[in-house]
Amino acid sequence: MTTIKIIAIKLGCYLGLAVISGCNSALLTQPEIIPGGINSNSAEEYPVYSGNGRYLAFASDRWGQRDIFLYDLEKRQLVSLPNLNRRNSSQDQPALSADGRYIVYVSTERGKTDILVYDRQKQKSELLTANIKGSVQHPTINGDGSQVAFQTSELGQWKIVSTKRSIE
Repeated sequence: MTTIKIIAIKLGCYLGLAVISGCNSALLTQPEIIPGGINSNSAEEYPVYSGNGRYLAFASDRWGQRDIFLYDLEKRQLVSLPNLNRRNSSQDQPALSADGRYIVYVSTERGKTDILVYDRQKQKSELLTANIKGSVQHPTINGDGSQVAFQTSELGQWKIVSTKRSIE
């Protein structure tokens, strides 16, 4: 295990032996628990910001199954995601496009892990992994939502796959 010691003094900040110039605030700050319905008594995991910083997506078991939630940081409230979360399956590992319009995620709706992209304007999801036989995980999406990358075990070990998709 690696141990990093942080030392702060009035003249500057030091991390190990490296000097960090222009340090005028404490290196360690108390994290904020975000109000407005973002947290529940269940595990909240895989938080990810949209590129513009307005939205925060995450996965939670708050309704008895794994679902995706989207929180609007400006309005300080959860955003409705009609047709994204499905009964009798889990939705997990979200990632957001730059403006938060597209949410890429892992779903078990078809009885195996798949990657889907949810379009908030159209309120529907697009299946990207219909022809992949292995497991998939850890999706990510580019800024405009036109490219998605994820891991797949289809060839016997985890590989990274990237796919282009049309956007309107």
